[in-house]
Amino acid sequence: MSTITQRIVRYGELQPCKTAFIDAHTPGSDQKENFTIIGGGVSESPDQHVHITDKIGFNIGAAGQPPKCRNSLHSHTTAEVFFVAKGRWRFFWGRYGTAGEFIAEEGDIFNIPTGIFRGFENVGQDYGMIMAILGGDDAGGGVTWAPQVIEDAQEHGLMLGDNGVLYDKKKGQELPHNVRPMPLLTEEQLKEYPEVPVEDVVGKYVARYWDLMALSANKPARVIGENALIKDKPGFEVDFLGRGSSVTEPVTAEKPVVLMPASGHWRISVDGYETTLSTGDTALVLPGESYSVQPSMTGQAGLYRISATDDPAGATWTE
Repeated sequence: MSTITQRIVRYGELQPCKTAFIDAHTPGSDQKENFTIIGGGVSESPDQHVHITDKIGFNIGAAGQPPKCRNSLHSHTTAEVFFVAKGRWRFFWGRYGTAGEFIAEEGDIFNIPTGIFRGFENVGQDYGMIMAILGGDDAGGGVTWAPQVIEDAQEHGLMLGDNGVLYDKKKGQELPHNVRPMPLLTEEQLKEYPEVPVEDVVGKYVARYWDLMALSANKPARVIGENALIKDKPGFEVDFLGRGSSVTEPVTAEKPVVLMPASGHWRISVDGYETTLSTGDTALVLPGESYSVQPSMTGQAGLYRISATDDPAGATWTE
């Protein structure tokens, strides 16, 4: 069994994959980096490095992009949740990315509804990073690209097979004889992907960092869950800890728990082992382990805690 020291991934030690997705050669998207921190992730590339391979019912990943770099329009069948670790990001959605958009600042979190095309772009001044929580152990099984993304990629030498694997003509690769190109969605199929109005997305699926800092003054703020700010049951729950709602006395994890600081420095203790986490770091606590987590320095401090649930990963839950 792995020890907690093997289940902490530092921001500065993240290993990127630059060929993770079909738009890796498409101008405007060719500088993005994909990270798989816990679980199998959603990468279509065999080059993807997985930091922690434990299957815990959801995946933790990240996307890093320089300014003006965008992630192309795609859809998921399970949850895709992002919080901004570094920089300023524009999220957009719809068949052509024109149904709605909003700007997310550091610490803001977005639970993107399933079944809509979505993309995101770094609109900050420096390299930016968003951390991802993805529903299910096989998060890669539910990614669908908008037709124009596949067409653009083919013009730049990347082909996606119907087996979900990428083949790079620039490396001399061809589709194997038993693999066909990933079929494009038909106009009839595209009608199943709604153009959701911005008020229905931002009003229901976004939580802002400074609101969470206020709400976590005395107790953890419930961010994603059946009775949380963002109502959903994606196979995990998310809450937000502040200085006044940190876990000072050890608690025993009943299910896998992931600790991810959004700001400040946090001292965590897991079964007696102590270390400090900061923004971009990730720690996995396994069932049966006892942990505490509290700010280790003065200044603002916020932390996202993700806990597995018995709910199946699937479409966004509605009451």
